[in-house]
Amino acid sequence: MPTVQLKNEHLTLEVSTQQFSSHLFWDVNEKELDVDKYPAFVIQRVLEHGEMNDWCLINSIYGLDKIVEICKTLRTLDPVCLSFICTISHTNKEDYRCYHTKQSNPTLWNS
Repeated sequence: MPTVQLKNEHLTLEVSTQQFSSHLFWDVNEKELDVDKYPAFVIQRVLEHGEMNDWCLINSIYGLDKIVEICKTLRTLDPVCLSFICTISHTNKEDYRCYHTKQSNPTLWNS
């Protein structure tokens, strides 16, 4: 199982995919999921379907700055998740790709 080692001068923490809620990665092999190789997938899945402990885990793995940087590049993101990430990072919705993608592709029932 892939693990991530978080290091600072006082602490080393190992994080594995099995520490996330079991429902998050039901469609992939958790043993092969590499949180370093696929951060956008992990972050989006946690934001849209995770619990608070999952959020704390990705925050400890990536840090808020990296999470925001990755979220800004996502093509889709649930509106509630977008509001959450904007609120905690003090950023504007207009800075996110998903905000503009949604605006430029209205559906019949939302037009």
